[in-house]
Amino acid sequence: MKIRAIEAKKLKLELQQPIVIAIGTIDYCETVLVKIETDEGIVGYGEGIGVPFVTGESVDMILHAIKLLSAELIGLNPFAIELVHRKMDRALVNNASAKAAIDIALYDIMSKFSQVPLHQLLGGTISQIETDRTIGIGTPDAMAQEAVSYVQQGFRFIKVKAGLNPDDDIEAIKQIRERIGGAIHLKVDANQGWSVGDALRVMKSMAQYGVDVVEQPLPYWDLDGLSYLRSRSSVKIMADESCFTPQDAMKLVKKDAVDLINIKLMKCGGLYKALQINAIAEANGNQCMIGCMMESRIGISAAAALVAARSNIVYGDLDSFLYLKEDGRIQGGITSEGPLITLSERYGLGIEVEF
Repeated sequence: MKIRAIEAKKLKLELQQPIVIAIGTIDYCETVLVKIETDEGIVGYGEGIGVPFVTGESVDMILHAIKLLSAELIGLNPFAIELVHRKMDRALVNNASAKAAIDIALYDIMSKFSQVPLHQLLGGTISQIETDRTIGIGTPDAMAQEAVSYVQQGFRFIKVKAGLNPDDDIEAIKQIRERIGGAIHLKVDANQGWSVGDALRVMKSMAQYGVDVVEQPLPYWDLDGLSYLRSRSSVKIMADESCFTPQDAMKLVKKDAVDLINIKLMKCGGLYKALQINAIAEANGNQCMIGCMMESRIGISAAAALVAARSNIVYGDLDSFLYLKEDGRIQGGITSEGPLITLSERYGLGIEVEF
C-alpha cells in the first residue's frame, strides 16, 4: 500500500462564545482538513489547527507546509510512520500542526487497513474516557457560576484559566471552590502568565483551596524557574507551552522541572511524537495529560484514542468540540454525554468528512 494523493483545505469553525485566556481571546477557529488517499482506495482524514500565538502557524502556513511535505511523502507506505516523520522533519523544521494533520490521517489509514478502531491499533483496551471542562477568564463570580453549571452536568474535573491578574486568579479559585464544594478536582492553567514571585504567592493560596495541578505558571523558556517552584510548592506543576517535542520532554525531566506534561497533538506533530513524549515522561515517573487547541471531532477523536491507549495518561483535557457549533461537514468519531467521551468502534477514527 502506498500514499497516492494528499489534499488539504481550510475550514472555519464557529464557537458558541469567545474564550478568554492569558495569551489571547479566541473568537473562532480555523482548521486545515487533510485527506490522504492510498493506491488501495483507503482514505484517511486529519486536521491541523491554526493557533499562531501557540504554535506559530496560521492556516495559510499549514496549507503551504502540507503542500511542501506532500512532495516528500507520495509513494510511501502509510505504515512506515517513522520514515514519514523523518522525511517531514528533514524537509521542514517546526510546523507541528501541519505534520499532525498528516500523521493523524495516516493513523486513520493504518487502523482502517487493519480493520480496527484507532484506539485498538494504539493498544487501548477501553473505549470510554473522561474529560474535564475549561472555564475561560472572566469575573470571579461569572467563573464560579460557570463552574457550578459544569458540576451540575456531571463534570468531576474543572480546569480554570488564569494568568492575567494574580489577585483575581486567587479570588476566582476561592469563589469556585466555595460554590462547588470539595469533591471536584480543580486544575489551574496560567498560560505562562505569572512571574516566579507571583506564582509562589498564588500557588500557596491555591493549595488552601485544594487545587490539584497548576499548568504552565511561568514563561515556556524558564525551566529553572519551574524547578524552583516545584521544590517550594505542594501543588503539582504541569508543563504545556514548555513541551512541544520529545527533546523538550527530555529537558524537563532532566531538570525535574514538572510533575506532569500536557501533550497536544498540534504541538508535537501528531500521535507518533506524542507516544514518544509519553514514553519519556513515564520512564522518569511523570504522568501526562492529553490536551487540545480547538480541534474538531477529527483531532479530538485521535487524541481520545491516545488517552484510551496509555495508562500513564491520567487526564483528558479534550473539551474543545463542546465549544464549537455543530458542523455537518464533519460527522462521526467520538460521542459524549456529560464528561464521558465514547470512542467510535468503527475502523479508524470513525469519521466521515464532506471534503
